[in-house]
Amino acid sequence: MKILILGASQVGISIAEVLVGEENDVTIVDINRPTLQQLQNRLDIRTVHGNAAFPSVLRAAGAEDASLILAVTNNDEVNLVACQIAETVFSTPTKIARIRSRDYLKTPELFGSGGAFSVDVVISPEVIVKDHITRLIEFPGTLQVLDFADGLVQLVGVKALAGGALINCQLAELKEHMPNTQARVAAIYRDGEVITPTSTTVIREQDEVFFVAAREHIRGVMREMRGQSDKTKRIFIAGGGNIGLSLAKELERNGYSVKLIEFNPARAELIADRVRHTVVLNGDAADANLLQQENIEGADVFCAVTEKDEINLLSAKLAKQLGAKRVMALVNRPAFVEHMEHPDINVIISPRIATMGSVLAHIRRGDVVAVHSLRRGRAEALEAIAHGDENSSKVVGRGVREIQFPPGVGVGAIVRNEEVVIPSKSTVIEAEDHVIIFMDDKSCIADVEALFQVDVTFI
Repeated sequence: MKILILGASQVGISIAEVLVGEENDVTIVDINRPTLQQLQNRLDIRTVHGNAAFPSVLRAAGAEDASLILAVTNNDEVNLVACQIAETVFSTPTKIARIRSRDYLKTPELFGSGGAFSVDVVISPEVIVKDHITRLIEFPGTLQVLDFADGLVQLVGVKALAGGALINCQLAELKEHMPNTQARVAAIYRDGEVITPTSTTVIREQDEVFFVAAREHIRGVMREMRGQSDKTKRIFIAGGGNIGLSLAKELERNGYSVKLIEFNPARAELIADRVRHTVVLNGDAADANLLQQENIEGADVFCAVTEKDEINLLSAKLAKQLGAKRVMALVNRPAFVEHMEHPDINVIISPRIATMGSVLAHIRRGDVVAVHSLRRGRAEALEAIAHGDENSSKVVGRGVREIQFPPGVGVGAIVRNEEVVIPSKSTVIEAEDHVIIFMDDKSCIADVEALFQVDVTFI
């Protein structure tokens, strides 16, 4: 697939790295020559210097025969204009734009068919991250919470703790503990190594366990893995930017007690005018005296979402040392996420990894409707729709165990007519099933995509 990425932002570069690895033809457009030169030296891509909103620049980048344009510059207006030009001048099939302004986001009728801007998909990293953090808070103790089939199914990562009923038990015993609950363990990570689960696999304390279940069964499975856990009530937010403010407003609406720390006095005053019940503090989130004065030892969650990675990491570690039960830190730099260990921090939140799935769902071959990266981008879960019949499809009409999935790939759940099915050995995939698939190694993605592509003779 030929893809144009407009803007060498962190999101743009991260997606380019993934797409190049999957043998796509990628061109990046940006106004910064040194950045483009560095990328060209590091990745097998083509680069074009110039303003992404100029028709001549898009033409030089190959927009005439591009299948997809991904506009992720740091300027909303450039992204919108570029997508409009791609539609009007080049008839580009798919146009994705990164939008940060709340004014645009609050007016969805601007986009899509009949809208003012020809944008097929709008992505907002800030909104995606806010929703990601909200789900982590909603389910205390989780490492990741991912939605499939419009939220009917969730894939959840948790750390197994002493007190959980399944600790030192085989997975086959899950049905005995929860006879009325359908769930499947998709993968177990132990000491950094992946374990492909079987019925005889034993869950050990401190294992990272990823399981799939219908949304209403998630809490029950978590109790089996972790034992009883306290409900989250008191939350500290460090940083009053777009993410911090929107997170505070969401959490206070959901009944949590929220304190937000913002360093800039003017910004703190503005936030105080925009929230109803959140306590807004003007100060340094890495100030131990301030945290102790505000009773950080009673915090259920401390979430650092300032614009600086170093402050987020430092304040989260400090909050943990001072008694906060669970701490999270927003980290943008890939090196801080992929090559450094943070044992004092419960959850590292990477905007680029969280955002990537929103883009990949529109690039994957076959009818893939949702994609989520796991384990810092090394694993992946996707939702694909099975089309065709027994003659035109490699999956329809076949039992789950008959399908030739690559090693490390498994079906976690099937959604059929809005009902969740955890497949057994005899479960047969039917046309229009939504199939949730877990891959512990993304290198096999092309093989999985091929399984869900319908033969060209199917009508």
